[in-house]
Amino acid sequence: MTFKIYTKTGDKGQTALYGGTRVSKACDRVEAYGTIDELNSFIGLAKSHIEDPEALKQLAEIQYDLFTLGAEAATPTDKLYLANGKSRLPQTISEKEITLLEEWMDKMDESLKPLQFFILPGGGKAATFLHVARTVCRRAERQMVALNTEEELRPELVKYLNRLSDYLFVMARYISKLHHEPEEYWNPNHRESKL
Repeated sequence: MTFKIYTKTGDKGQTALYGGTRVSKACDRVEAYGTIDELNSFIGLAKSHIEDPEALKQLAEIQYDLFTLGAEAATPTDKLYLANGKSRLPQTISEKEITLLEEWMDKMDESLKPLQFFILPGGGKAATFLHVARTVCRRAERQMVALNTEEELRPELVKYLNRLSDYLFVMARYISKLHHEPEEYWNPNHRESKL
């Protein structure tokens, strides 16, 4: 049996959340999980410019985590559990995934120079796309925080995104180092130095 990609059910600007509830495509929940999807795509774009096996492995795991997180973001809180009390979702983000991000950051930090100045987003293609992913991650985090004011979310969702944005910053620095691309620092006096 084959399935068509298009269903035509969203032609009037509505979509179905996980659990069947239909909402406007402009609602906060759809905006949040749409941004998580955008973030995942930018991580995939960064991966296409990275050859380091360990970095690729970590980023692939994060992409799986983002699908897990996105599924929960697409599920209204009152639909998370079935009538028998079991979760509707096969997986959820937990402290385990958050701790793993911290461990990966700590390992990369061991080989990086300590930060003394703000870094301008940039570098090679991989590092630049990781910086873009970081800013999209921050936007997803803000949207999840806003959604949390409407209906209570599990705190692990926001916590994971907060930690992931830090991870993406460190990974961008790490990839710049691997690719021998110098970091460009923000100098508040750069205009004066050019006079």
